[in-house]
Amino acid sequence: MLPQEIIRRKRDGHKLSAEEIAAFVAGLTAGTISEGQVGAFAMAVFLNGMSREEAVALTIAMRDSGDVLDWSDLPGPVTDKHSTGGVGDNVSLMLAPIVAACGAYVPMISGRGLGHTGGTLDKMDAIPGYTSQPDVALFRKTVLETGCAIIGQTGDLAPADRRLYAIRDVTGTVESIPLITASILSKKLAAGLGSLVLDVKVGNGAFMEKSRDAVALANSLVEVANGAGLNASALVTGMNEPLASAAGNAVEVKNAVDFLTGRYRDRRLEDVTLALAAEMLQSAGLVSSNQDGIRRATEALAGGRAAAVFARMVVALGGPGDFVDNPEKHLPTAPAELAVKAEQNGFVAGIATRDIGLAVVTLGGGRSRPDDRIDHSVGLTRLLPVGAEVRSGDALALVHARTDAEAEAAAAAVRAAYTIGGSKPPADKTVLRRILPR
Repeated sequence: MLPQEIIRRKRDGHKLSAEEIAAFVAGLTAGTISEGQVGAFAMAVFLNGMSREEAVALTIAMRDSGDVLDWSDLPGPVTDKHSTGGVGDNVSLMLAPIVAACGAYVPMISGRGLGHTGGTLDKMDAIPGYTSQPDVALFRKTVLETGCAIIGQTGDLAPADRRLYAIRDVTGTVESIPLITASILSKKLAAGLGSLVLDVKVGNGAFMEKSRDAVALANSLVEVANGAGLNASALVTGMNEPLASAAGNAVEVKNAVDFLTGRYRDRRLEDVTLALAAEMLQSAGLVSSNQDGIRRATEALAGGRAAAVFARMVVALGGPGDFVDNPEKHLPTAPAELAVKAEQNGFVAGIATRDIGLAVVTLGGGRSRPDDRIDHSVGLTRLLPVGAEVRSGDALALVHARTDAEAEAAAAAVRAAYTIGGSKPPADKTVLRRILPR
C-alpha cells in the first residue's frame, strides 16, 4: 500500500482499514516513510479525527512495532497508572509502592517532562545511582522481587510511537485526541498490563484546560484500551493548582518520601493518590469496592509497608540503601533559596498553575529543547494552596535556584501567578469524575 494513498484517504475524510493503518505504522517503524509523509498523516488525523475502530487499530499496530512484555509468570495481577501530566504531580512515586504493598505488581513505565509539566522519570533521576532505564532483565527482576519498578521506556517498546511523537511535536499535531490515545496506550499495552487506570488532568495547569476536552480524552482512552483488550478506567482530577506543595525534581522526590513515611502529606495529593490506588486495586480484582480499596491503601501507608516497598525498589535499581531514612543526605540541593513574599493580606484565591510549572522550567528544572540537561536540585517548595490565609510579608513559596538572580526572577513569576483575594474561596473537588467503559 502506497503511503501517499493512505494519507490521501484520511485527508479526504475516509475511514482507514486496520490493514492500511498497520501498513503505515510498519513503514513508520522501518523508516521507509518520510518525515513529511508522517507529518501529513498526523495532520490529516488531527483535522479529520479517527473512529474508535481506527484508533484501536493504530494503538495495536504501534504496540506491535516492538517488543511486548509478558508477566504471566508473576503470582499476582499486573496493573499501572498513567497521568496526562500536571504541576507538582508526583503521585506515581507513592502510588506504585502503595499498590504493590497491597499485592499487585506495578511495572510503571514513565516519561520525561513535557512543556510545563514535570516528568516522573526526571524525578527518579534525582536519586543518586538509580537506574531509571534498566535493561529488561533488571526491570523484570525488580518488579518480581519488590512488586514495582518506576522506569523509562526502553528502546524496544513501541518504537513507532517514539518517531511519530517526535514528528507530531514539530508539526502542530500534539493535541489530536486519537493520536494522544494511541501514543499513551501503545506503550501501556506493550508493557503487558492486565489493567490500567488513567488520571486525566483538567484545569489551568493541565494540557486539557476545559472539562469537555478532558472528559473526551478520558472516554477515548478508556474505550480504545478496552477495545484493544486492556481493562481500563479513568479518573478526571483537578489541576487548577499544584497538586503537591513542591514542584521540581529532587524537591518532589523529598515530598514523596515525606508522604510515604508520614512526615508530611499534602491534603489534595493524598486525596488523589488514595483515589487512584483504590481504582487500581479494584481494576486488578484485589478489592470489591472503592471503599475497601481506600481502606487497603490507607493501611499500606499507615503500617509503613508502602515506604518499605519504595525503599527496596530504590536499592534494587542501584540507589542508596538508606534513601527513605535520609533523603536529604542524598538528594541534590540548590545553592540559592528565596522566599516569595505576599504583598497584601487576604486569602489565596487562585493560582496560574501553568506559570508555576514554567517557573520551574526557567530555573532549569525542565526542558526548553529535548536535549536540554535538567538541574534536579532546583524547584519550588512550601507552595501555599488555594484557600490559605496570608498576611503581607508571609511566604507564598520558597524558591530553590542556582543563582540569586535566577531566584529573584522565579520569585517574581511565582508572585504573579498567585491571586490574593479578600475572602476564602470554596474548596475545589480533587476527583471530579470516574469514567468506565460503555
